[in-house]
Amino acid sequence: MSSPVWHPFTQHGLNEPIPQVARMEGASIHTVDGERYVDAISSWWVTTHGHCHPRIMAAIRAQTETLDQLIFAGWTHEPAERLARGLIEIAPKPLAHVFFSDSGSTSVEVALKMALGYWLNRGEPRHRIIVMEHSYHGDTIGAMSVGERGVYNRAYQPLLFDVDTLPFPGDDGANTLEALETLCRQGPPPAALIVEPLILGAGGMLIYPAHVLAAMREICRTHGVLFIADEVMTGWGRTGMLFACQHAGVSPDIMCLSKGLTGGAIPLAVTLATGEIFDAHLSDDRGRMFFHSSSYTANPIACAAANANLDIWREEPVMDRIASLTRRQAERLDRLDSPQIVQRRQLGTITAMEFVDPYGDYLSALGPLLNRFFRARGLLLRPMGNLVYVMPPYCIGDEDLDRIYGAIAEAAVDIAR
Repeated sequence: MSSPVWHPFTQHGLNEPIPQVARMEGASIHTVDGERYVDAISSWWVTTHGHCHPRIMAAIRAQTETLDQLIFAGWTHEPAERLARGLIEIAPKPLAHVFFSDSGSTSVEVALKMALGYWLNRGEPRHRIIVMEHSYHGDTIGAMSVGERGVYNRAYQPLLFDVDTLPFPGDDGANTLEALETLCRQGPPPAALIVEPLILGAGGMLIYPAHVLAAMREICRTHGVLFIADEVMTGWGRTGMLFACQHAGVSPDIMCLSKGLTGGAIPLAVTLATGEIFDAHLSDDRGRMFFHSSSYTANPIACAAANANLDIWREEPVMDRIASLTRRQAERLDRLDSPQIVQRRQLGTITAMEFVDPYGDYLSALGPLLNRFFRARGLLLRPMGNLVYVMPPYCIGDEDLDRIYGAIAEAAVDIAR
């Protein structure tokens, strides 16, 4: 019997098999058929410490015994209060306030609405948003509007608002910085710049230097433009530091977090803002409040999972694990010596490479071929067209890493034939 489920980013017309998973542990995925797969992409970049981490699972179980869900408009609870204080302790200063939501896309929507509300409440409304070429910030309307236009959102163009776009940084980033300076000086003042710090995720794992990020922040500061850091993918150690902004010594006005916030166990997102942005919405006029919410804002069970994640970061050698994984990834990436594999690159625990393909883009025919190839070898690797990336949980062992990179090398030989 066919399934009634409509899967995301899946063309059901291709009739590709969809394995049913029974259980997960660490970097392992076990299907109902008894097969074991290695999760080489952290199940869409969310799982940091490993699947079903005992401390996070225990926190979830304990929380279900006392408080499951509470309206968060005008009410609060201990898991959310503790989490907010814990996040402010580790976040770049002067981020001082935490707004809860439920996904990376909604955390970006919140950030954009905060920025526009800030300027309106100051009596100087601004509407221009600056973005970076090839960026991706999610699939809700605002998030799509500030992302790259293309196959992802072609059908929804009538719904999207206009933005100003910076070119992706060249060798020294001068092209990007000059464009940002020009946009800040010409026309109505921009409200905000939103960027993925140092590496663009769905845009192709494109990496740019930390000094460019720092310079963009300084230009925004000079011209009074709010700086939004989308750390949904880059946060929680993926780039080798807790937050990617730390590589550049950058403190944003607004920062978006999700994915690894709960260790990847359960949906939760936050948007952190400075006191200045919070104060712009502070008034005895109810019309100046921040108008955003969802039914499950700051769900206590999700907050409990996130608090357990923070405890793991405080009490366990997570950065040592990240450093080890970074080194072990680099060793294996260096050994991928094939003319079929080009543009090898790495940032922290993330590696990426491209298979030679004259039609290399998201809809490249190589994508489905590579996907089937890797799945047949017991791997969850999800190529973006001809681009293959590896972003495993921090607990992954050497044997599984060898299996991943061995399959990539084998794929290169197979394609060459």
